[in-house]
Amino acid sequence: MEGITREQLQEMIKSVYDQNGQTAELEELIRQLKELDEALEPKNAWDIVQLARHKDRPSARQYIETLFPDFFELHGDRGTGDDAAVIGGIATFKGKPVTIIAQEKGQTTEEKIATNFGMLHPEGYRKAIRLAKQAEKFKRPIIFLIDTPGAYPGIEAEKRGQGEAIARCLFEFSDLQTPIIAILIGEGGSGGALAFAIADRLYMLENTIYSILSPEGFASILWKDASRAAEAAELLQLDAKSLKAKGIIDDIIEEPYGGAHMNLTQTVAKIELKLEYDLKELAKLSTFKLVQQRERKYRRMT
Repeated sequence: MEGITREQLQEMIKSVYDQNGQTAELEELIRQLKELDEALEPKNAWDIVQLARHKDRPSARQYIETLFPDFFELHGDRGTGDDAAVIGGIATFKGKPVTIIAQEKGQTTEEKIATNFGMLHPEGYRKAIRLAKQAEKFKRPIIFLIDTPGAYPGIEAEKRGQGEAIARCLFEFSDLQTPIIAILIGEGGSGGALAFAIADRLYMLENTIYSILSPEGFASILWKDASRAAEAAELLQLDAKSLKAKGIIDDIIEEPYGGAHMNLTQTVAKIELKLEYDLKELAKLSTFKLVQQRERKYRRMT
């Protein structure tokens, strides 16, 4: 049975039951299904960190291509250049125009290098602001997809105003006069993720993380020992359940057993339901009420 998926095992169980009823073969298949579920279910925060960073985890571009087949990408910050770690553009969702702004890690080695492993430069944040302001002008809702270990900490990024670019995102998005929905699809590290997380609705996929810094960084600061990252992950409470309990996020989007990479179609379907409902609900609010609720939402966290 090595290499069999959960869905295939379920089909086998159904087939055996339909043909023979309750048999020893059926009981054995059910036992294997239980074992598979136990093996795939994350046991602790560190397991979730590993799933959030899984090499096969869907990237932002995969979600965009599936959810928004008519997506038209836009480039550049009209100042320094174009940051490949940010994918932004316009599309339609259920017949309505939307703006998509996403942090992209890439899938292949070449893509990861090109996107700087999802670590944004200042021009990436300024590109996001440009597209967000454009969306506001044309009254398009904004959908953020968040997946970054953090903003790029290099000297050149600092010279070009990394901190100011992130702060400007927080400032601009806090009172942007159009609906904003943000979804964490992988890692949500530090200010690099927070810059895209000022939203009317903030969601996390079930096996994603959102924290002030990485578990390795936390362990290095606290104990001078990065090898204690698993212990640090527990203390950080960076998983979706912990953050929902604290009121940091609005809800959790379920993933298939084993993580989003096990069934992209199923994961996309769950995201689609959330987007469809929230876009309709947010559209009912006046601009004043929308911004007022967003402001109150984040004031409650301080």
